[in-house]
Amino acid sequence: MQKKLIHGFHAVASRIKRFPDSVLELFFNGNRNDPRAKELLKLAEQQGVHVIMVDAARLDGMTGHARHQGVAAMIDAGKSYVVLEDVLEDLNEPPFLLILDGITDPHNLGACLRVADAMGVHAVIAPKDKSVSINATVSKVACGAAEVIPYIMVTNLARTLRDLKDQNVWIVGTDADAKTDLHHFNQTGPLAWVLGNEGEGMRRLTRESCDTLVSIPMFGSVESLNVSVASGIILAESRRQREMNK
Repeated sequence: MQKKLIHGFHAVASRIKRFPDSVLELFFNGNRNDPRAKELLKLAEQQGVHVIMVDAARLDGMTGHARHQGVAAMIDAGKSYVVLEDVLEDLNEPPFLLILDGITDPHNLGACLRVADAMGVHAVIAPKDKSVSINATVSKVACGAAEVIPYIMVTNLARTLRDLKDQNVWIVGTDADAKTDLHHFNQTGPLAWVLGNEGEGMRRLTRESCDTLVSIPMFGSVESLNVSVASGIILAESRRQREMNK
């Protein structure tokens, strides 16, 4: 069983509605008595979810003082998947996403998930076609990150990119010939980095969907980087800028 704690009204309610069997326990602030709270408790009762009343201090401790809104749930993550809307709904900082366009090597995916989790990425997104899914190799390489960071596989990546743009998320791809380099590009706002697959890079439609392209400065003799190495360099710079901006 892959236990995971989620929090926030939208995330918990969505989980109960879509995957009630995956919700092991619902932790609720007993001091909340507003209509939204009553509606969630009613939903939990209808689905047979075990509810445990706790105080705000315990919820703070369980969630690491995250924006829990008085509710958290322990789930079996192996029984369900996460949708992007759930992730974006409960953020208390600008979205920080990694989009992998057609990564087929499980070792590369596992390494990308590991660095994405380390740098505080909110979710990793990939198209369902020509992309590796979470398997035993991915989980092993990711060293636990595959069970923590949302890995969201979408049917239509171009449409997902358009939806993100509608939510003011800046879509940024990488290109060795881009005029702007990584260290001179502002990465403190809503941002989604796009990296292509191991051999061919981004697909044409994905590339055309990017708002801008950025290059990674190279100072040695090699001309390209492994996708997981590139993601580590990019995400680390983004996190550095975001922390400096706080």
